[in-house]
Amino acid sequence: MDSVATPLDATYWIVSGAILLLLVMSAFFSGSETALTAASRGKLKSRAEKGDRGAERALVVTEDSERLIGSVLLGNNLVNISATSLATSLFTRAFGDSGVALATLVMTLLVLIFAEVLPKTYAISNAETAAARVARPIQAVIFLLAPVVGAVRAIVRGLLYVVGVRVDPDSRILSVHEEIAGALQLGHSEGVLEKEHRDRILGALDLGERTVEEIMLHRSKIAMIDADLPPREILEICLNSSHTRLPIFRNEQENIIGVLHAKDLLRAIYARYAAVQPNNEPFEGFDVMDVAMEPYFVPETATLDDQMRQFLRRATHFALVVDEYGTLQGLLTLEDILEEIVGEITDEFDIDEDHPIRRTEAGDVLVDGAMTIRDINRAMDWQLPDDEANTIAGLVIHEAQTIPVKGQVFSFHGFRFEILDRRENRITRLKIRKL
Repeated sequence: MDSVATPLDATYWIVSGAILLLLVMSAFFSGSETALTAASRGKLKSRAEKGDRGAERALVVTEDSERLIGSVLLGNNLVNISATSLATSLFTRAFGDSGVALATLVMTLLVLIFAEVLPKTYAISNAETAAARVARPIQAVIFLLAPVVGAVRAIVRGLLYVVGVRVDPDSRILSVHEEIAGALQLGHSEGVLEKEHRDRILGALDLGERTVEEIMLHRSKIAMIDADLPPREILEICLNSSHTRLPIFRNEQENIIGVLHAKDLLRAIYARYAAVQPNNEPFEGFDVMDVAMEPYFVPETATLDDQMRQFLRRATHFALVVDEYGTLQGLLTLEDILEEIVGEITDEFDIDEDHPIRRTEAGDVLVDGAMTIRDINRAMDWQLPDDEANTIAGLVIHEAQTIPVKGQVFSFHGFRFEILDRRENRITRLKIRKL
């Protein structure tokens, strides 16, 4: 009996030790998977720039997420299946046929607690630190299992191809822009991030996605100067205008021949007054084109990001927007682009700009029809769609499929729109209520 018991006892301890080791390896694979997938690449990049070699390796490992997941899952399944097989064999020898059920129950509890929940909870709570620590051994695992993982990837992609699914190994589920935007929205909804901070960051991110025509001042609202007007009238127009720069046209408003800066005009007029003889007319022989700047034209399809760079490179803040046929469409300034980031910028010359949106006692919102959907969404924290129209009036016309008349009421996208005023074919005033 002793000669039989001793080998059995030795086998028992060896198998038990092997199961324990496999459970530790399973915990390592589970924790590594969670840490490397949950870790922020931005935070890892920041740590790597500070000299953290582990974070640098983690960045390399997570470059190919498909290969990483394949290697970790393969290793995890191998150790889990091996541990379960050894446990089944051990319990069967000890308890007979009932050992199979007992081994299943015990291993399920052990794997769930010590090889899944425990390591994953730690990893997700310390994602970047854990990712930096496991990066080196995971690199070795990926290298060792590369042939098997490559074969598995080929089989999986072949099966997906059969059912019409194409896999791009370099694509990510979410772009960086969408990830940042989602994080900002989540932070705002949880009260961690102020609305103003969220809007500014999102505004800066969206500059590359939005075009000049979305924010330009429409040509119908541009204040211009006729080059053939007497110099005294031109000076009077500039002094009465709230704008520093005014386009100059000749014969027709489509024919822009220059841009007049109020300071240049005042300097020129002052110089003439200082040099003119007594009782002589200081405006005699004055040509406004002598002090006008050359107009700067930009296409309406240019992105705001590109246009802001052009403004900075050319050291100018004023551009005239044209379509593909060269027809004047509107006007754009550097301030217009900056307002997309920081919100409405007003000064002492902006008339009625302090309250672009007015609320009634009943809770309705009064807005100008020319106000952009993006601006009202930003001010009211609404989610009106801006895919089909830039302005709130444009949205109503698009949804109504007609030009509404004063007093008409529409309901769509969860809002009630009432037309308060219309001039010719333009909706100039609306009353909006969220339903």
